[in-house]
Amino acid sequence: MSQKEEFVRLALAPGANVSSLCRRFRIGRTCGHKLIARFRANGESGLVECSRRPKLSPRRSLPALEAAVLSLRQECPAWGGRKIAGVLKREGGGTIAPSTVTGILRRNGVELGAQGGGTQPFIRFEHEAPNDLWQMDFKGHVALRQGRLHPLTVLDDHSRFSLVLEACPDQTTETVKTRLIAAFQRYGLPWRIATDNGPPWGDGGRNNFTALGVWLIEIGVAISHSRPCHPQTLGKEERFHRSLKAEALQGPPFDSLSIAQRAFDAWRQLYNTRRPHDGIGGAVPIDRYRPSGRDFSEAVPPFEYALGDHLRKIQQKGATSLFGRAFKICNAFAGRTVAFRPTQKDGVFDVYFRHQKIQTIDLNAISR
Repeated sequence: MSQKEEFVRLALAPGANVSSLCRRFRIGRTCGHKLIARFRANGESGLVECSRRPKLSPRRSLPALEAAVLSLRQECPAWGGRKIAGVLKREGGGTIAPSTVTGILRRNGVELGAQGGGTQPFIRFEHEAPNDLWQMDFKGHVALRQGRLHPLTVLDDHSRFSLVLEACPDQTTETVKTRLIAAFQRYGLPWRIATDNGPPWGDGGRNNFTALGVWLIEIGVAISHSRPCHPQTLGKEERFHRSLKAEALQGPPFDSLSIAQRAFDAWRQLYNTRRPHDGIGGAVPIDRYRPSGRDFSEAVPPFEYALGDHLRKIQQKGATSLFGRAFKICNAFAGRTVAFRPTQKDGVFDVYFRHQKIQTIDLNAISR
């Protein structure tokens, strides 16, 4: 500013050579005459550097569209450009590029979180149809103001539709069973449910079946467990938990289970019906989900094993025998009838409980 003012005052002096002054101050004559004109018009304030921002921006987003972006971001603080752009397009709020949404957020001082994945592209696996596979898990222990809650989540693998999001007081078999029955009554039975190896759906043992798993098999649902120390097997559940934590569990602790459940219900509705999902091309889960055609029944249906199966009733602590050789099956099947089905290898049998293979027995390795 001092150099500008000095130049202008010297240039306005009687008999001053403006071209020579421009050379000595190392500025162009156009710039020199512009400074002189601005000083004559506005005095010293005219020498202050003006913004280079254009007076008109024909391609700038309309104020109403910017307001809609900011409003949606305030409603869902964990959403980025892709999700906000997808929701606005879906709900008739206007078509806008995700990069433009990001620019609007930055221009308005909104801090953008790092919600994206790593630099390597994801390899996605999904079942062909809804209800082919459900994934189930607990979202750890979440603190209440007094005590803890245990969010139980069940997700459809194909559509990413949230079937169960319950604020549970514990992780017991009866708690899970009650919530699953409610889901089965509303959405029907899936063909298979995948879980990890922890209780109440796994005991960490060789066969890894529990009373909950036995009940699922009895009503016609297969059960599978993830590989130990391999959370990618339940990757969609893990990703759902990440979204749940970022969007529904960031505030102060809930006062009670009922208040937590109301918050879960509201977020589940948002997740299933409005929130675009990158894993399904920006669609929302409810667009891809359809209820199962298999109805749930409280009564356990009868089951007939195949001809040639050797049937045995499992005793207490899983004890049984076959061809004079005694061994143990998982304790969870005590009191149930299982089938020993011969394989192509002599003395080796696959063990089935109803439709589910639960073990392979090699009688050659068992003494009489």
